[in-house]
Amino acid sequence: MNILVINCGSSSLKYQVINSDTEQCIAKGLCERIGIDGSQITYAPAGGDKEVTVTPMPDHTEAIRLVLDALTNDRTGVVKSLDEIGAVGHRVVHGGEKFAASTLITDEVMAAIEECNDLAPLHNPANIIGINACKKLMPGTPMVAVFDTAFHQTMPEEAYMYGLPYEYYQKYKIRRYGFHGTSHSYVSKRAAEVLGKNYEDLKIIVCHLGNGASISAVKNGKCVDTSMGLTPLEGLIMGTRSGDIDPAIMEFLAHKENKSIDDIMTILNKKSGVLGLSDNLSSDFRDLEECHNKGDANATRTLKTYCYRVAKYIGSYVAAMNGVDVICFTAGVGENAALVRSMVCEYLGYLGVSIDAGANSKRGEDIAISTPDSKTVVMVIPTNEELAIARETVRLV
Repeated sequence: MNILVINCGSSSLKYQVINSDTEQCIAKGLCERIGIDGSQITYAPAGGDKEVTVTPMPDHTEAIRLVLDALTNDRTGVVKSLDEIGAVGHRVVHGGEKFAASTLITDEVMAAIEECNDLAPLHNPANIIGINACKKLMPGTPMVAVFDTAFHQTMPEEAYMYGLPYEYYQKYKIRRYGFHGTSHSYVSKRAAEVLGKNYEDLKIIVCHLGNGASISAVKNGKCVDTSMGLTPLEGLIMGTRSGDIDPAIMEFLAHKENKSIDDIMTILNKKSGVLGLSDNLSSDFRDLEECHNKGDANATRTLKTYCYRVAKYIGSYVAAMNGVDVICFTAGVGENAALVRSMVCEYLGYLGVSIDAGANSKRGEDIAISTPDSKTVVMVIPTNEELAIARETVRLV
């Protein structure tokens, strides 16, 4: 069965077609600047050349139509007709407390997703638009919603509650939800598979380090804590997000700089993180590493602060699980930044961690980067959220 995986943003759309029998991607691409001048679609069939077409995309429905046209075109298409696509898997960012697992999309499910819009105002509406566009162009094709938050719904109450008046949880469901759940699920399961061990017997910490970053604690096959909260702003320092701060900073800055709450949230979400900490040097870790190697004090300070925060979260999750067997690095930074991994692991001597420099220098493969005599295994596991979404879709249809 061929599964079309759709990941809609507010002005972008990533897609893949995955053959569920072989689990190979047979085509993938990206629609950019939807609803904006200069929109374009990138299409790359497996084994073929990448095609980039600049064409108007006034809305997501047109973007989906262009994707389907690319997949079925006579010259480079990978399917002869849409009948060869057995189902569509949609990434949905926020499922609130309503969804602890992926689900077939029905009218009732759509209504429930819309009820979560307040919890993810930038993401869920775009996800809904993508679903509706596919329903319009592919009527009768089964569709599945795979939620970023679902994997974290196994957290116990003491892990997801905030120290706020309980009435706000009762009225507005203000609590920790966590994100990147599809990645955390895939990577933790893959680590157990690579090690040849029973997933339900392991204590695993997954460090999903990208422009957005989060850490999860997975004990005996279930997530018991994660660093992102009600929104993706909480937790680690990220590309442009502040992560954890003293909440009183918001009031302090608002008064000092004459800023509104919207202004402050823009600063915390888009002007902070390693970008702000480096004095606007860059939000890209490749730039930061290059500058660090040249002795740039801003880059060095930023990398040290970032890695310290990661190491602190790892330590807190070791305590939460009363131990750890495996620590995994994944996502853009986690998979590719050997310097970041080594700087984080310098803090982990108490776990008996020693890093193999040769293994740590490799990229793009499932690999243990700790030495054989390390008491805790440290691994790099490339994430594959699209494959995880495809697997969930196949399971449900």
